Amino acid sequence: MRMKRTLWMICGLLVAAAAPAMAGKADVLKVEVTSRPDGLFTFSVTLRHADEGWDHYADQWDVESVDGKTVYGRRVLYHPHVDEQPFARFLSEVKIPEDVREVNIRARDKRHGYGGVEMRVRLPGR
Repeated sequence: MRMKRTLWMICGLLVAAAAPAMAGKADVLKVEVTSRPDGLFTFSVTLRHADEGWDHYADQWDVESVDGKTVYGRRVLYHPHVDEQPFARFLSEVKIPEDVREVNIRARDKRHGYGGVEMRVRLPGR
């Protein structure tokens, strides 16, 4: 019984220690995609991140292939959004090969990099 309780305590400590490392990553909450007649796309992406200031804020989001090997577009965010959460930003004129049906949207922050909630979206008209 003592061994079992000790194991549970160790597991609890490990979970508690890992929690701060997993917290604070930028999450993609919503993606809207529109296609243009010329074949280019516009993305509106809503992010949530606990921006703390210039040293820790969501600093970009990417439109990439579902395997993560190709970045089709990148929206750089140049300042923190401490008082604007969640927030949405656009990226226009994104060229994506005609045979691509879905893309992945992922965000990053200055401190943790990538790793938050990502979203896979189907491209309209494909």
